[in-house]
Amino acid sequence: MSTTTRRLTVAQALVRFLSVQYTERDGVRHRLIAGTWGIFGHGNVAGIGQALVEAGEDAMPYHQGRNEQSMVHAAVGYARQLDRLSAQAVTTSIGPGATNLVTGAALATINRLPVLLLPGDYFATRAADPLLQQLEHPSEADVSVNDTLRPVSRYFDRITRPEALIPSALNAMRVLADPAETGAVTLALPQDVQAEAYDWPEEFFAERVWHVRRPAPDPFELAEAVAAIRAAERPLIVAGGGIHHSKAEESLKALVEATGIPVASTQAGKGSLRYDHPADLGGIGHTGTAVCDDIARTADLVIGVGTRYTDFTTASNTLFQKPDVRFVNLNIAAFDAHKLAARTVVCDARAGLTALTEALSDHRVNSVYEAEYRAGKERWEQVVDAAFTAADENAVPTQTQVLGALDAVVGDEDVVINAAGSLPGDLHKLWRARSPRQYHLEYGYSCMGYEIPAGIGVQQASPDTPVWSLVGDGTYLMMPTEIVTAVQEGLPVNLLLIQNHGYASIGGLSEYVGGERFGTAYRYRTADGTFSGAPLPVDLAANAGSLGMEVLRAKTVRELREALAAARASDRPTCVYVETDTATATAPPAEAWWDVPVAETASREAAVQAREQYDRQVADQRRHL
Repeated sequence: MSTTTRRLTVAQALVRFLSVQYTERDGVRHRLIAGTWGIFGHGNVAGIGQALVEAGEDAMPYHQGRNEQSMVHAAVGYARQLDRLSAQAVTTSIGPGATNLVTGAALATINRLPVLLLPGDYFATRAADPLLQQLEHPSEADVSVNDTLRPVSRYFDRITRPEALIPSALNAMRVLADPAETGAVTLALPQDVQAEAYDWPEEFFAERVWHVRRPAPDPFELAEAVAAIRAAERPLIVAGGGIHHSKAEESLKALVEATGIPVASTQAGKGSLRYDHPADLGGIGHTGTAVCDDIARTADLVIGVGTRYTDFTTASNTLFQKPDVRFVNLNIAAFDAHKLAARTVVCDARAGLTALTEALSDHRVNSVYEAEYRAGKERWEQVVDAAFTAADENAVPTQTQVLGALDAVVGDEDVVINAAGSLPGDLHKLWRARSPRQYHLEYGYSCMGYEIPAGIGVQQASPDTPVWSLVGDGTYLMMPTEIVTAVQEGLPVNLLLIQNHGYASIGGLSEYVGGERFGTAYRYRTADGTFSGAPLPVDLAANAGSLGMEVLRAKTVRELREALAAARASDRPTCVYVETDTATATAPPAEAWWDVPVAETASREAAVQAREQYDRQVADQRRHL
């Protein structure tokens, strides 16, 4: 081994190390850390900030953000668009800059998406103690606010000595590149250590390629799965986000066309099959389609591929109702494969689906079953048409008609991004996904404010792709700041901004569970103390315009379609603003339950009735053992 060394600060060494890390899958190489987002303060400006200046844009591109949480969202959108093979880093100061990372880190880890977090920290030497913005814990002096990142990180370390960076940086890359372990990775960097010099071995800066494996299924597990599928009369595949991460869409299609097994999609898995494939039943669970949930209730075998089985997917464990239903879970993470007492196939999604197709080459489901789900799919397409279509082109659109107008404008290559509010339910039921990347829903954490920064990340990852960030007024008011970043970078992200004067989704849920829409409307306070007055006179379109976007206002269905087409043709960030008709119901109702506990005792009639309904529904819950 060479004894040649290079004297650099810890921050300079880390940036140089990150600039030569790569992933490789299927013979294709990607930069593992393709750029760094940063907002600078006293905790990182002289360390990581100086190191980025010294490294230059070729070695480590820098992106300027406006909010630390949204920088993580942008990095997550970037990583998801590139199948987790390339990621970005986020650097912050100490204090509030660091704690602002926590929400983004939770989102990344829950969704199994890689992001590297580099928050500043207190002085390791304690030369200055306490620091500006330092948390002083009375009994644990080594605790800082960065410890809030521990439970939401897949790997965490605090680098208190220069030489400790070497094993920690290598571990960080290992986790980021591991498809079964990936998520947020945090290296907390004391600000004095960032600026401290050390003689680094040259080997630390050698190019390193992290192979992203595609583990094949274990022969025993594969044989058990094949036997279960052959014995099933009504099998159903639940396609999760792991199919997209593995680029297993064509392998899924091959299995489905060989066997006739229908496919239900989670929010993360939608688009695994194109919407017009005869075996694609659409979304599953609380926000699923009627045909999908009907088939799920009578399925005798559920084959989960790359899914975490959240409560929305299982309808809070009320959906899979056949008494003898069993599960086979194909997942690269054993933790997820074992859910619902399933037979496990722990492997890469593409490798596992390919192996199943080969083993089931002579097997096909009963033609009567195929005819049943295909007829149900045709009926649901009529529901979609009705929800998307307005009888009067000059009328104010409903929210589903807004989606219908967008559906008429987008191409197969467009990416539609959403995360929270009432839109995820409408999109999951109704959106006609035309390609694997078109449907980009963050519903693991369902984080308001994700959409605009994620749109920036997707646009960075795929510069020639039309990107649509869909937000309601509640989400917009949470985090519009990265509009400035899109304008600064000349990224033509399209913002579809829907004004419905409050939290539409939670308003509806509140009414259902006896909360009487309390605290969910954006209206003036009235004499009785409630927020039931006139809508607030806020102009969100003017706000978007003040941040640098081109703004197109639409009042009717026809104007909306024209504005969307103009936005798609624009080469600059564009906002299409529309106020919706909230009085006319065009969205189909929920086809399955969701467990939101209701007050067991109450004096108000709305809550009493809601509890009676809750008790009837909760009786259908079951544990799959």
